[in-house]
Amino acid sequence: MTGEEGHPLAGKVALVTGAGRNIGRAIALSLAEDGAFVIVNGRTDRGAVDEVVREIVDARGKALASMGDVSDPAQVSRMVADAAAETGGIDILVSNAGLRRQTPFLEMAFAEWREILSVALDGAFLMAKAVAPHMIRKGGGAIVALSGISTHVGTPNRCHVSASKAGLEGLVRALAIELAPHRITCNAIAPGTIDTVRGASAGPLPERLAAGSVPLGRQGRPGEIAAMVRLLVGPEGSYITGQTIHVNGGSFLT
Repeated sequence: MTGEEGHPLAGKVALVTGAGRNIGRAIALSLAEDGAFVIVNGRTDRGAVDEVVREIVDARGKALASMGDVSDPAQVSRMVADAAAETGGIDILVSNAGLRRQTPFLEMAFAEWREILSVALDGAFLMAKAVAPHMIRKGGGAIVALSGISTHVGTPNRCHVSASKAGLEGLVRALAIELAPHRITCNAIAPGTIDTVRGASAGPLPERLAAGSVPLGRQGRPGEIAAMVRLLVGPEGSYITGQTIHVNGGSFLT
């Protein structure tokens, strides 16, 4: 084990987008527990972001809040520049920010289509473009993007979400090859049904993704996704790149 006092991520700086609640929060807490200085990003809910920062600091970790819209190039540039100035650079990027909507394809406006893709796909591109130079300067790094099961099993009323995640996985594979000479790993995680608080715009959980349809008979926990992120960005994951790792209780088998 590397790092200080048994903390394998000690000395590393991690930026986690969409980290104010649910899976993003669990990821931020897990990386901080392992010693990383965590930049906790959110778009609008400053209270939730500040609470995650407080949890980390109260546990004797290091964290700071960074509010910004990952789909806005200017805000991304400012956010990454400020984080690098405060911490000396970024070693780990977790692109978790995303929007969920449920709208039938024939009723979907192009504006809604673009809104969903702008966060999950454009945001991941902008964030990776902004942090990669810092990782190269530091001699390596790790990028993890959060995909989802919908794009693999086909889910009605979510064609924009499915398209954004399919594009995200393609982006990860391409970056894995292009950034490999710089010792930067790039992977995606596709969670199945996870026990999280769903926003009103996400709509009800689709029946085919309900816990009763999961072979293991339950929903996953945010901490189980965070554990996979922790593996991929830590020393044990240094030879894993270009992969989509499915964490879904057997709901989708590759």
